[in-house]
Amino acid sequence: MQNWKRRFSEIGDVETFDYDYMRAGRKRPDPLPQLIAAHREALQTAREKHQPYSIFLIGKSMGGRIGSHVSLEEKVDGLVCLGYPLCAMGDRTKLRDEVLRALTTPILFVQGTRDALCPLDLLERVRAEMKTPNFLHAVEAGDHSLRVPKRQLQATGETQEDVDQEILKAIDTFVDQLPPAAN
Repeated sequence: MQNWKRRFSEIGDVETFDYDYMRAGRKRPDPLPQLIAAHREALQTAREKHQPYSIFLIGKSMGGRIGSHVSLEEKVDGLVCLGYPLCAMGDRTKLRDEVLRALTTPILFVQGTRDALCPLDLLERVRAEMKTPNFLHAVEAGDHSLRVPKRQLQATGETQEDVDQEILKAIDTFVDQLPPAAN
């Protein structure tokens, strides 16, 4: 995320944080309520530091999922999920979609077309049933980390930096098109 933090700084102020289990060097994530509490605390700190500016939660994989939960309780202007983990452990029968269906916060999904944790056909079905404005930026041949294989990049004459810049443009467009939330 540090590489993305640098990129997101081109759009606005960025605050990052690590969950407790990460700081402790554990591999197993904390329980959902603890993850949500840590995310809310980081949001509160960012709000105090950056009032009265718009607040967008941007998270990679689990960070996007937890940000979605937080936005059910806390007003934010928008959500950006980089590689949303729709399928628990890649199992198409174990969808993490309840939170998405409950959202009222606009959301942008940035998904690789080769992401086993979020097959685009399943995401499209969920998106069609969501009540909030939702958008998709698909990264052709991208994996869960939005990385495109070198062979694919060579065939298109692109670099991973080009792909990442397109992602940043999509996020910038999303941020610019939304009105500020009433805080």
